Amino acid sequence: MNDLDFLRTPEGRALLDEVRDADPAQELAVATRLRRTHPAPLVSAALGQARLRQRAVAKFGAADAGRMFFTPNGVEQSTRASVATYRAERLHGLGVRSVADLCCGIGGDAIALARAGIRVLAVDRSPLTCEAARANADALGLADLIEVREADVTEVDTAPYDAVFVDPARRGGRGRIFDPEAYSPPLSWAVAAARTASRAAALKVAPGIPHEAVPADAEAEWISDGGDVKEAVLWFGAGAAPGAVRATLLPGPRTLPGTGLPDPEARTPGRYLYEPDGAVVRAHLVAEVAAQVGGGLLDATIAYVTADELLPTPYATAYEITDRMPFNVKKLKALLRERGVGTLTVKKRGSAVEPEELRKKIRPQGPNAATVFLTRVAGAPTMLIGHPAR
Repeated sequence: MNDLDFLRTPEGRALLDEVRDADPAQELAVATRLRRTHPAPLVSAALGQARLRQRAVAKFGAADAGRMFFTPNGVEQSTRASVATYRAERLHGLGVRSVADLCCGIGGDAIALARAGIRVLAVDRSPLTCEAARANADALGLADLIEVREADVTEVDTAPYDAVFVDPARRGGRGRIFDPEAYSPPLSWAVAAARTASRAAALKVAPGIPHEAVPADAEAEWISDGGDVKEAVLWFGAGAAPGAVRATLLPGPRTLPGTGLPDPEARTPGRYLYEPDGAVVRAHLVAEVAAQVGGGLLDATIAYVTADELLPTPYATAYEITDRMPFNVKKLKALLRERGVGTLTVKKRGSAVEPEELRKKIRPQGPNAATVFLTRVAGAPTMLIGHPAR
């Protein structure tokens, strides 16, 4: 029996409940105590699963993570539930009622699709991963909508399904894979599979995918959640606008479509600095944000927008700038000490200085807070000091 077989027995489930809130610092003592009454392999499996569930809370929420079964790779590579839910709801809104979920992993996307009322064929070639996906569908009461199949995704007939969703593996033995043709399966195969879908298709890709690698007949969408860029999705078929780009921010959702604006001009720094959301930057839609706030760029190569007025936009965070100076650590330290700044946020774009290194040199002290931007203005290394605009 493997770990998941152990953990799905009545004894295993009881043990999982017992170690649910185990403190990692006390794990050795907990393991020693439990091995007096339970087999050692089962205790190790339960404690390992408890650690994975604790890590998974950030992606799946405490309620679901506390019932699901994970593998180490499954926790690392799963889609955040909020992002999977958004994508599933978009597919449902397109009239999709059945999906072939290829490279399903532990079933995170299949769960979101099923909860949207969509019937799912979840396919993966890993026996352990498929077992976890089945266990999760059962644990969350979705087994009637999710069929898990252990198979090579390139050999699956997707014709009976309205849509195809592909999440190629983007990690290898040496870490992240940046070449889309080195994905498993390659992006070219996934695109070909998407084009055969009867209604719609969505391909999950890395947010750093080069724009030139996006097929001309796909719509590209970059998605962030809580300000963190999570993924890019290539959409095909119904509801997709070939060649279009968009940035979607969660929660919301708020979607900024590309309008084909040229890059904004660089200009003299104004009173306000706007930091576009990462999804906006990845989608190359900084010009759209600049147009919304009547601003320009601090530097032609930097994705910071500057403007004279405060015009709030959901697609960028606004800061009021109080000081501007050439990069100089001693002068910055003196200014912050004079202002009594003890809470210092350091942001950078276009600077080789690491924020933590600067903080160590500054050693801020005092009751006040400030934000320092390390960037370039007209090509010159510059420091801008300010605070979130109110």
